[in-house]
Amino acid sequence: MIANFKCIFRKRENLKEKKCHRCEQCAKSFSRSSSLKNHLKLHAGEKPYSCSQCALSFSQKINLITHLKVVHTGEKPYRCSTCSKSFGQKSNLKAHMKVHTGEKPHRCLHCDKSFAMSCTLQAHLRVHTGEKPFHCSQCPKSFSISSQMKSHLRIHTGERPYYCSLCDRSFAESGTLRKHMKVHTKPKAELIV
Repeated sequence: MIANFKCIFRKRENLKEKKCHRCEQCAKSFSRSSSLKNHLKLHAGEKPYSCSQCALSFSQKINLITHLKVVHTGEKPYRCSTCSKSFGQKSNLKAHMKVHTGEKPHRCLHCDKSFAMSCTLQAHLRVHTGEKPFHCSQCPKSFSISSQMKSHLRIHTGERPYYCSLCDRSFAESGTLRKHMKVHTKPKAELIV
């Protein structure tokens, strides 16, 4: 029993210490060479995993699986205990919780805006640099934020993944669906105007 405990302890200790596979482009480290190999696909722009239902491709298989669950099946098993909003990924719920705490630890050095997530700060910095690294594969448009490009791609694919649960309408963007839902909640006298 004691020997087994020592073995588990050593394994945990080794996992903490052995992040010896380092990306030369961004200095991120990994404990496995396979993890580094997958990470390098991000820098290379390599996206071998394509969605069979829309035009999106992914560098990692797990991201395709998550995309299929969240976008095409609408599965959102992670629910906020404060406001009941649901998320497809646990990491998105964790990031969302900062909305309730007001925590914004990531500050822009150019304009003093603060953000709850470092990835949001990185996207914001492109406002200052003018960088638009997300290119549409169907036309010459470029975008500073990947979600803008994904939304734009729906112009080309005709995809309308956001469905109204009260009628047969569907929409390309979630914001358009939210606006549409007001049609079902406002009194008819207000809608005639």
